[in-house]
Amino acid sequence: MKTFHIKGEYGRSSIYVGERLKNLKNYLPSSQTIIITDENIKKYYRKEFPNVPVITIGTGEEIKTLATIETILKKLMHYSCDRSSFIVGIGGGIVCDIVGFAASVFLRGVNFGFVSTSLLSQVDASVGGKNGVNLDFYKNMVGVFNQPEFVICDLDLLNTLPKKEISNGLAEIVKHALILDKNMFDFIEENSQKALSLDYDTIFRLVAESVKIKSQVVQQDEKESHLRKKLNFGHTIGHAIEKIEKEGHGKAVAVGMLAAAKFSQARKLISLEDVSRISSVLSDLNLQTEFDYNAEEIILAASKDKKKQGNYLFYVFLEQIGKAGVEKISFDEMNKFIYSIFEK
Repeated sequence: MKTFHIKGEYGRSSIYVGERLKNLKNYLPSSQTIIITDENIKKYYRKEFPNVPVITIGTGEEIKTLATIETILKKLMHYSCDRSSFIVGIGGGIVCDIVGFAASVFLRGVNFGFVSTSLLSQVDASVGGKNGVNLDFYKNMVGVFNQPEFVICDLDLLNTLPKKEISNGLAEIVKHALILDKNMFDFIEENSQKALSLDYDTIFRLVAESVKIKSQVVQQDEKESHLRKKLNFGHTIGHAIEKIEKEGHGKAVAVGMLAAAKFSQARKLISLEDVSRISSVLSDLNLQTEFDYNAEEIILAASKDKKKQGNYLFYVFLEQIGKAGVEKISFDEMNKFIYSIFEK
């Protein structure tokens, strides 16, 4: 097991990579605990939960709404929860986003922790203190910064994931490598099939390295005022695609990252060879590399990006594999690029 820590304005968080769900009880306070999970996780793993009340929510991006938050808050009231109560979210990224937000607004905030059950949430959603829900299907428009007390990343839980969800999680791992760790990118390039097959040593290294990168970035920039913006590499176009297609965060971000790489190459920051390497790695991980989306739809969805400032937005470019920079650009410049690579 490897342990990483985040100490910030919005709390302290410990992330345990390689810990087990069955040991969750060792991390719980003596006060009242409530577990929130989804239907699928409850079906597979309920027998490993501690003996505490369980609130069950649905699955899928469509439940990541304020209506779901209201339902949870009413159930917490039903269980007579107070400010000493502790909430545990057991699930993937959607569960973590919802539970973190619900805990943060109930009685103006109660403590919470996560058991992260998907690869995507272990390397992204559960780490860093961003919690929130969508509004009219625009990603994470309502939320808060608040750190979970702990995150347990049980790698054995990944074995029940559909293969496409493994690829979705690997997309975020590739992102971390592209923006901050060339050696990690080289390792993924050489071990893509081991990663897809969940070879334990390979996936342990990739999850641990990703959590290390993200925790270090968040430690330095908890509220995304400068360095943390780099973690949005590929996400402006990626989130737009995700809104259009709803086929998975990682798949959409993979296309967004390749688009961002091409945008970087068009600005002569990286080479065509670099773009080709990125495309090959994404393809090897069973992620999409085709730009068969309508440009107008992408532009409309991207215009709601929460990183925008008036007619400008912060866009993450690659300066080389393993190094990224953030630049404020106009929507006109980005839209012109989108027209150049997507279908008219």
